[in-house]
Amino acid sequence: MAVVSKGIPVPDLVPVKRALLSVSDKTGLVAFAKALVDRGVELVSTGGTRKAIAEAGLAVKDIAEVTGFPEIMDGRVKTLHPKVHGGLLAIRDDADHQTAMATHDITGIDLLCVNLYPFEDTVASGADYANGVENIDIGGPAMTRAAAKNHAYVTTLVDPSDYDAFVDALDGHDGKVPLVLRKKLAQKAFARTAAYDAAVSNWMAAQIGESAPDYRAVGGKLNEVMRYGENPHQAAGFYLTGERRPGVATARQVQGKQLSYNNINDTDAAFELVSEFDPARTAAVAIIKHANPCGVAEAPTLKEAYEKALACDPVSAFGGIVALNGTLDADAALEITKIFTEVIIAPEATDDAMAIVAKKKNLRLLLTGGLSDPRADGVFVKSVSGGLLVQSRDNGVVDDLELKVVTKRQPTDQELADLKMAFRVGKHVKSNAIVYVKDGATVGIGAGQMSRVDSARIAARKAEDAAASAGIAEPLTKGCVVASDAFFPFADGLLSAAEAGATAVIQPGGSMRDDEVIKAADEAGLAMVFTGMRHFRH
Repeated sequence: MAVVSKGIPVPDLVPVKRALLSVSDKTGLVAFAKALVDRGVELVSTGGTRKAIAEAGLAVKDIAEVTGFPEIMDGRVKTLHPKVHGGLLAIRDDADHQTAMATHDITGIDLLCVNLYPFEDTVASGADYANGVENIDIGGPAMTRAAAKNHAYVTTLVDPSDYDAFVDALDGHDGKVPLVLRKKLAQKAFARTAAYDAAVSNWMAAQIGESAPDYRAVGGKLNEVMRYGENPHQAAGFYLTGERRPGVATARQVQGKQLSYNNINDTDAAFELVSEFDPARTAAVAIIKHANPCGVAEAPTLKEAYEKALACDPVSAFGGIVALNGTLDADAALEITKIFTEVIIAPEATDDAMAIVAKKKNLRLLLTGGLSDPRADGVFVKSVSGGLLVQSRDNGVVDDLELKVVTKRQPTDQELADLKMAFRVGKHVKSNAIVYVKDGATVGIGAGQMSRVDSARIAARKAEDAAASAGIAEPLTKGCVVASDAFFPFADGLLSAAEAGATAVIQPGGSMRDDEVIKAADEAGLAMVFTGMRHFRH
């Protein structure tokens, strides 16, 4: 048998006679308040919440009437009072608690309905530091935690989406709330305050330039329960952190089946990659499979870019994710829907394009309203056994780097443009990464190998296969350029790329054997550029 303390048993059903409502999000507030009044519940409220309830013609007591103390300091102090917290925390069946309540004229609060100051929305809107601080809720989390701790007697509501279920529970149990629901709502309340505090602490860390604070909290709100995770035996959920960067988390799904865990992971990878390409400069398309690009291209139109991207690896593209950096039009939609595709993600889509995609009812179409900013700050979190690895987002952009030609031969203008593209794509390929590019399109990608030489050879082999399937006599890598996400530790990887047909190379540099690699490049007649920035991706 569950007990509260001192061996006192936890009641299964608890009546709701008195409720305290104090909400920032007033969605459904009046209807909920009326439902409570209709069921004989006394209402106590604060500030704007009390005003909204009173204007609806409902009886509601001001919090100051309970505490005997007015709201002060612009509302910063109103509920931090023993008559509020005593009413929330009192163990109703404890004789000592009953005596304390009687002595200090404290009445129990059976229901707390609170949602917090909109801190996340405030800082996401670009508010200054002072406004951010002012929107940090103090009384709300304090009351929420108090009520949730005392869920043996008190129900805690922090989400308007739970109002109807709560009223249904009252009606189904003669005005009482069952323990199982009180526990469920208490867990949600603690999770909400935890996510709220995580948002505040992470924002403050960013404001003061603290990249590795002593304590790091991570929080989010459930967007949907997934059918399963990476594999059917794994449970999974998709949580939103409140970040406003356009992407899969903020996109509007126009049509198609529910996104799976793998769909979301791959779609995010695809959109982050295609967002590296400025639509004001060129149309670009990225095709992703298992979080790695199997084809990326830029061209005057999205249709042409898709065709060039598909030519890189048409076998892997089957069942892939297609990301575009511009508005999906009918011409591009017709091409993309010719083969099986899991997801299309783009900033926008024309009506004609949506009508074409609609003929493939299971094909998911996501519209983001814009591109992600590849230069944006942010954090990346990965779990390991017993801990979290947290790092800043890789927001290095090749266009911002000072490129250094280290060979005798300078790259041509076309080679330099392709080198930048190859390095831009390589940032989004699992390490060790090798990317071959020719005329604004990838022609071979080697990903995730333990040896950089193997990545170079695999990418070349894929280029040979793609050429053969297209009926082209020689590999697509003949006359291409090549990018490496990290330095070549030996000349062998560079020479493998040269054997594949590469004429120019871009890499970070920084190896103890840079001189040997540069010498090998000179002897092979290659142009080579150092970026000074590595792009490992694990």
